[in-house]
Parts: sequence; C-alpha cells; structure tokens
Amino acid sequence: MLKYVYPIALLFVSNIFMTFAWYGHLKYIGTKPLIMAILVSWGVAFFEYCFQVPANRMGRLVYTLPQLKIMQEVITMTIFAGFSVFVMKEKLSLNYLFAALCMVGAVFFIFRGN
Repeated sequence: MLKYVYPIALLFVSNIFMTFAWYGHLKYIGTKPLIMAILVSWGVAFFEYCFQVPANRMGRLVYTLPQLKIMQEVITMTIFAGFSVFVMKEKLSLNYLFAALCMVGAVFFIFRGN
C-alpha cells in the first residue's frame, strides 16, 4: 500500500517547492534584480527535484507514465490554488472549479481500464 502512497506524498512536497520556485519571487523578491530572482528560484527548485525525482522513480514501479503525469498536474493545481489564496491573496473564482472538474475528467480517463 505504501508503494502507492509514497510517490503521491513526495509529489505534494515537490510541488510546494515548485510553486514557490515559480511564483514565490513575485511576492518575496519582486523588486530585486532579475538575476537574484533566477538564482533564488533555482535554489528552491533544487529541493523540488530532491523530491520529484524519487517520486517519479518510485511511482513508475506502480503507475504508468501518463498516470504519474496526470497526478502531478492535479497536485500542481491543488497546491497552486492554495498558494494563490493563502500566499498571494488572490480570490478563487468559478474558473478554478471548472478547471478542477476538467482535471477530474482527465483522472477518470487516464485511470480507467482499457
């Protein structure tokens, strides 16, 4: 059972780092020189990869590659929605719900039997 859960948990942690690497500089160092934002983002992305690579290696043993990709995308959007609301103070709109419903459809199709 854990072999199915570990990759998902690692992808969640990886995506937290990824979201901060991609968007955190907008809030925390938005006025600093671009090179600083790039270097800080690379530093944060290093930790993303420390979780993402093992997640995909472990996940590939129990999931197909398309299943891993769809899981990663759903996790990314979940983390991004939380980041948008709690860190960047953006408002959720109905578009988030519609996007989530599309992703539920993607999960259904990628995990259903052939």
